Formats: sequence, structure tokens, C-alpha cells
Amino acid sequence: MNSTVVHYLSQFQFFHQLLAMMGKEYLPLLSLIIFLLVVLIMLGALSLVGGLGTYAERKISADMQARYGPNRVGPFGLLQFLADGIKMFLKEDTVPRSADRLIFTIAPIFCLAGVFGTIAVLPFSSGFMLTDLNVGIFYLLGVSSLVGIGVFLGGYASNSKWSMLGGMRGASQIISYEIPVTITILAVVMLAGGLSLQTLVNSQGAAIWHWNFLHNPFMFVGFFIFFIGALAETNRAPFDLPEAESELVSGYHTEYSGMRFAFFALAEYIEIFVVCAVATALFLGGYHVPFGFGGEAPLGQVLQVVTFASKTFALYYVVIWVRWTLPRLRVDQLMTLCWKYLTPIALFNLIGTIIWLYLTNGRSIVALIFG
Repeated sequence: MNSTVVHYLSQFQFFHQLLAMMGKEYLPLLSLIIFLLVVLIMLGALSLVGGLGTYAERKISADMQARYGPNRVGPFGLLQFLADGIKMFLKEDTVPRSADRLIFTIAPIFCLAGVFGTIAVLPFSSGFMLTDLNVGIFYLLGVSSLVGIGVFLGGYASNSKWSMLGGMRGASQIISYEIPVTITILAVVMLAGGLSLQTLVNSQGAAIWHWNFLHNPFMFVGFFIFFIGALAETNRAPFDLPEAESELVSGYHTEYSGMRFAFFALAEYIEIFVVCAVATALFLGGYHVPFGFGGEAPLGQVLQVVTFASKTFALYYVVIWVRWTLPRLRVDQLMTLCWKYLTPIALFNLIGTIIWLYLTNGRSIVALIFG
């Protein structure tokens, strides 16, 4: 049976008692209700993460620059993101007269759909995931590509030179950096022996020396290729060329206002969480709890979710840290880094991983050294 949150809950007595009250013929309806509740919870949680991401960005950058950051709305300024949301909701939502109204409207929806669609296969714990697809990593790569389409359509539909340049930059950047990222993921897939996200996590262990990050030298380099590619795909500095306010006013979303602009910003900060979660699952041991404390019991699942979230938010911090540390690249430098360096290194890593698996019978460098 496919591993889902419903499959996990079916192990407990209350599930069967509830099913007996409804009747066994209502199992599909009960499963649908559980899925809908879990989806609503996860959408709400990710929306909160996206909103708090804007707060964290300003607080961390302020700390690096010896400033206070938001400190007026709520304790420590914690409700600043809520105030921003209310401001966006009340702000006039304008559409340029010469814009393509239909595409202009659906572009931010594409970005949100591409981000929210990925939560179906994110393995927050061994029992808390919507579905464990046997081609989960392909699904994730395919659905997340909708973000690039949304960025391009947003720039194209605005009928503005600045927006169009930002949209073209976004499309070329996202498509280009998908190549080294995908090649690196293929190396991890060969190491784990499956395309399921849960298979990729279960191929690792709780101890740091059991993570794919330290499995062999090629995986060590592959993690940094993936992380750099993820920064470029999420349009984060130093790869924020699609926005580049010093060159393009505000880039692909220059003409957007109100909630449509908020959807673009929300999609960006949620996408950062998603790529950090994928990096955690692929390279950093996923939800495995150190010292064997995790398990199938509810408390074990909570510990697994906390472990997974802790690793993800640690990477989230690094993403923000990088933005306020490195200067923005030029467009030619951006493409040179992808095509002349990251893609050849990713291909070399892929071949190197194949040779490593063949010569060592899949053992890690720690196992070879210490036995």
C-alpha cells in the first residue's frame, strides 16, 4: 500500500472506530476528509512560514547591519508580516491598460500552484506525508517548473519593457539551472536506488556520517551544486537578476500591486522553504532523529517533524545569510557559472558516483575507513 498519512492513521484504534461508525463503504470518503484536513493544515503552515520568512529576512539583515529591524507591530515586531498582508489586501489592485488581463491574472497563481503542489511528496516524517509516489522526485521537478512559467508570464503579460526583461531573465535562469540541479539529483537517486522521496530519506541514517552529504566526495560537492542551483531557481541573491531593482525597477512584477504582488512574494518565500526541505531529504538525513528516538508512535512522529523542520530552517537561515553577504552577479556571469562550471562538474559527479558505487559496492567513505 502507498505510504500516506491515511495509511499511517489506519494503524490506530480510533481510525477503525470512526470507520465502524460511518460504515466500511465510506472508507474513500473518510480518506478524502483526512486528506483535505491535512492539506488545509499544511497550506496554512506553509503560508505562515512564507509570511514569517519576510520577517526573518528583515530581522536577520538588520542584525547583520547593526539595525533593529521591525520592532513596532507586536512583540519584537512579530506581527509585521500580518500588517503587511492586511496592507496588501486593502491596496488597490491595478491592471495596466495595455496588459493581457487573463495572463496577468493567472501568472501569480501559477507561481503559487507550483509551490503548493510540491507539498504532496515532501516527507516531513515517516508517517506525515500526503503521498509517497514511486516517481516522487520527477513529480517534484515537474510541478516546481510552474514557478518559472509564472515568472515569465508575469513579465510578458505586463507589456512593460522592464517586466519583459525580468521575465526573460527568470525563464532563462530557471531553465538553465534546472540542468545541474537535476543531474545532481540523479546521482542521489542512483545512490538510494529509487525515485521516491521516502526511499531517498530511508537510504540515509540519523548520524551525520550516514547522510548522503558525507557518503562520498562526489556527494559532498553535489550538495553545494544543488544548493547554488536552488538559489538561482528561487531567484535569490546573488542570482536575483529577474528582479534586479537597480536595473529593472522591480523586474517581472513591476506592474503588479495588491494581492497579486503579495502572491509572488509569498510564492518566493515558500519556495525557499521547499528547496531547503528537498535538500534536507536528499543530503541531510531527512526526518531521521539522532540516537533512535524517532518511531511510528505519535511522539516519534513529532520528533521526526521537529528534526526535519530544524534542518530545513537552518538552511533557510543560510539562504537569507547569503543574500546579505554576496553582491549580485551580472547576467553573463550567471550563465557562465551555470554552463561552464556547474553543469560540467555535475556531469563529472554523476560519472564519479557511478564509478564509486561500482568499486565500493555502495559503501560510504566512512564505512571504508572505519569498517
